[in-house]
Amino acid sequence: MSGTQGEQARAWQRMLSGRRLDLLNPSPLDIEITDIAHGLARVARWNGQTKGDHAFSVAQHSLLVEQIFRQITADPGPDWILAALLHDGPEYVIGDMISPFKVTLGGEYKMVEKRLQQAIHLRFSLPAELPEKLTKAIKRADRIAAYFEATRLAGFDEAEAARFFGRPRGIPASGFMIEPQPAKRIQKAFLERFAAIEKTVMRI
Repeated sequence: MSGTQGEQARAWQRMLSGRRLDLLNPSPLDIEITDIAHGLARVARWNGQTKGDHAFSVAQHSLLVEQIFRQITADPGPDWILAALLHDGPEYVIGDMISPFKVTLGGEYKMVEKRLQQAIHLRFSLPAELPEKLTKAIKRADRIAAYFEATRLAGFDEAEAARFFGRPRGIPASGFMIEPQPAKRIQKAFLERFAAIEKTVMRI
């Protein structure tokens, strides 16, 4: 809702947890994993243009990326695994936009996304800026997941998907859950995976 004349337009969103998250200047203190899981489980990948009775959610995509990341990365620590699970965290408030549209929005969108990602990282004791090596590894897992989703769910043929995302080598799609699942089921699975990772993290 916009403010009245002379007032600054509202830039925060109320979460089901009761938190008010300022989208332009997000505080880690206003971020809750329950809000992230709830939101991501209800945001559709591919603008909803996927096969199945349910949308393929960003939460399910995040679980897929985290699983692929563990498979392709040698001895990742729990912090790295958590970063992979949360790699699309900002989308619980700003939604998932396909890459071509993100390009048209330019720098302002990327800045909002970056601030939200940094706040999420700090909330869960990760560095605001991830090491380049980790960022590249997560991106590789993300592109593998996108290839599987594109060819199994979004109507891409293999050659077309390979042009956009690269062709996975030695990683069969059969080992992963790609069939879209109900939002509540994926929300629960996301929270359970987060809790399992958190138990292995050593905090000082």
